[in-house]
Amino acid sequence: MFTNTTKVLLILPRDLLDRARVLAGQATATFKLPVSLQIVLRALIGEGLKRDDDRALLGNVARQAKAVRHMRRVARQDGRARRKAGIDGLESSPGRWVRASSLGGAPLGPSSTRTERLDG
Repeated sequence: MFTNTTKVLLILPRDLLDRARVLAGQATATFKLPVSLQIVLRALIGEGLKRDDDRALLGNVARQAKAVRHMRRVARQDGRARRKAGIDGLESSPGRWVRASSLGGAPLGPSSTRTERLDG
C-alpha cells in the first residue's frame, strides 16, 4: 500500500488517543471493515496537513509549541537547582559509578534507580 514509509514515535494525551479510538470504532461499524487506530491517525494527519492555512490548526500548533517550550524551561531550571543543591543523584567528582541502593540510599520512585559516583 505505502512504498515509502517511516516509523514515528508519537506521544499523545490519553483523552486524544481515546477519541481517535472511538473514531476508529465508529468507522469500523459504518464501513463494516476493520479500521485501526493507525489508519485513523494517518487520515487525521493527512487531513490536517491539507488545512495548513487554517487559523485554528495554526493556533493549536502554536499552543503546543509554547507548552513544550515552557515544560523544557521548567525542567532545565529544576535540573540546575538540583545540581546546585547537589541532589541530582550524580556526584561530579572523579571515580566510579555505584547504585545508591548499595550506599543505603532510598530509591527515587517505585521503579527508578539512582546512581552515585564514588572516589577511587
